[in-house]
Amino acid sequence: MQRTDVEKLFQLFDETANLLANDLNCTYLEALAETGENIFHDKVLQEDVSEVTRKRLDKYYFEASKQTFVKEDVRKAFQLAVLKGMRQNVQPNHQMTPDSIGMLVSFILEKFMADTKSFTLLDPAIGTANLVTTIMNYMHDYEIRAYGVDIDDVLIQLAYVSANLQEHTIELHNQDSFEDLLIDPVDVVVSDLPVGYYPDDMRAREFKLKADKGHSYAHHLFIEQSTRYTKDGGYLFFIVPNNIFQSPEAPKLQNFIKEHLHIQAFLQLPESMFKNKNAAKSILVLQKQADGVKPPQEVLLANLPSLTDKDQMETILAKIDLWVQENKK
Repeated sequence: MQRTDVEKLFQLFDETANLLANDLNCTYLEALAETGENIFHDKVLQEDVSEVTRKRLDKYYFEASKQTFVKEDVRKAFQLAVLKGMRQNVQPNHQMTPDSIGMLVSFILEKFMADTKSFTLLDPAIGTANLVTTIMNYMHDYEIRAYGVDIDDVLIQLAYVSANLQEHTIELHNQDSFEDLLIDPVDVVVSDLPVGYYPDDMRAREFKLKADKGHSYAHHLFIEQSTRYTKDGGYLFFIVPNNIFQSPEAPKLQNFIKEHLHIQAFLQLPESMFKNKNAAKSILVLQKQADGVKPPQEVLLANLPSLTDKDQMETILAKIDLWVQENKK
């Protein structure tokens, strides 16, 4: 049976990462970043690999260099290899936004940005850049200047390699997302918010959404930090827990939103997408307040159907489209 390009690319990433992991005695994810760099530069960059490994890698890279692949296939194959590495070395901050969510966010974002052909975009918790590169591949007719921040150096390295292999320009910052960012305010913030507690209580004190006692919710601080780095009238698209407005800290978050933002939409993702229904998430769309920017007459609320239900999905996407058109008037 003929292999797809995604399967061919995954095999390339997987087998060369395994070779490097064994030779350099590093994790699969670290080796995946190394092999991604090699593929991008079309040569083995590691000086301390054995001669046998070098020859085997050269053979793989030479075979790959004779073929051309579309960006979306590169992203999918690289994502599969990253997922394999994450399963081997489970860490709470190593999670990836599923493709289906990335496609949905791209669809909705495109509706909101239909009046422009270029915009700036920030993901303050970019991880491996899977969400951002999904958007860039889906919205390929748009000129998107993208920025990303993450404290995890392995994830940032993977984001850098993935962006290079897909020929996307993303300016990456390896730092705590709640420090001052050397990034000008952007038109759009997009992020699959890390859920949990932020351990640095001293830094959290600089935020209105800090907890009165104990550690603050990181996902709340991300919303406040993102608001700081969004232009007046700009949009913020967050993937958030379903119960974000029901937690003990929710009243403070609601007051912050009321003061600085307009809620545009709250779209509940199908529970079937999540192993545990308590971990189910929604897409929250906000707009930063500005002179002349009015809140929507009605917030778009929807429970999204299973993505495999084509008819229901088409109905709900048409409803979103109509809602955006009405609100632009």
